[in-house]
Amino acid sequence: MDRIGFTPPRLLGPRPRLVRRLRATVRSTRFRLERVAAGRPHVRVSRAEPPLTPVHLSLRDSRTLNLALAAGSAAPPDLARLLITRGRRRLTVPLVLERHTAGTPLLTATATLRDMRDGVWRLTVETRGADGRVRRQGIAPAGEGASPATPTLPHAPDPRTGTLVRIVRSRTGRAVLQATRPRPRAELVRFEPRGDGITVHGRLVGAALAPVRAEAVRRRDKAVVPADVVGGPGGAFTLRVPLGAMTGAGAGQWVWDFRVAGLPLGRWLTDVRDPSAAYPTPFRVFALPEGALVRAHAHFTGTGAFAVTCGDITDLTREPAKETS
Repeated sequence: MDRIGFTPPRLLGPRPRLVRRLRATVRSTRFRLERVAAGRPHVRVSRAEPPLTPVHLSLRDSRTLNLALAAGSAAPPDLARLLITRGRRRLTVPLVLERHTAGTPLLTATATLRDMRDGVWRLTVETRGADGRVRRQGIAPAGEGASPATPTLPHAPDPRTGTLVRIVRSRTGRAVLQATRPRPRAELVRFEPRGDGITVHGRLVGAALAPVRAEAVRRRDKAVVPADVVGGPGGAFTLRVPLGAMTGAGAGQWVWDFRVAGLPLGRWLTDVRDPSAAYPTPFRVFALPEGALVRAHAHFTGTGAFAVTCGDITDLTREPAKETS
């Protein structure tokens, strides 16, 4: 007898804590093993060459890799290129010889990283001299030591896909790239405070595109107020902050967070260390269509979450009735 069943749809919200911890453990173990493998010399190389010390090695927004190596005083190689490999996947970037009047010549490369798979990628410099000898050497990490205290982080996710690519050090002292696929995000693009309310524009990143739902969650007691949200192409959405329902949920001034498709809403895909300090916003008074006056502060927290502090001030603005004799 045949049985007909169905697979329940995948929820857009966060996975159970045990599942998240198990997946994180499996991922970290795989990354450690791949870093060990990426730090070893290539199987075709009989003698391990020492890693090259770069003049400059940096990665911007998980998308652009910049490399500069000293070419030395000897004759430049006939062929020089940077190999970015993981298993059978390979990205080849030519190294360009740049001669400067001051200092030694440089071999430079700029690589645009697109759609990198989750895992650890090996960096190898391959050169061929005039005698036809091919040498393959790794690259040592640049800028060892504590990073300076700057307003931005040393690594930031790709603002389009959310993938985070970092330059990390393997056990053998080589620099490798570690790419981490994005977690589902509700990314805020911008918000528009107008006289009658606040409109939020955002997009879903790394989440299944399905009918979107949104809600405001009061931080103190987790009271929930539904919010009107309209989905768009490519995971885009527009959310209307329900100021009237938020102030009607209880007297006083409260702080509210927001969730879209079960995901916290915020400015996540950025390299800014403290979004609350980088994007200061003032308190504003909004005249709602139903006649209420609300004083609200739409802002980012230090972690990048979008929050609104609001309170009803309608009664405070009414003039007391004058006594008549």
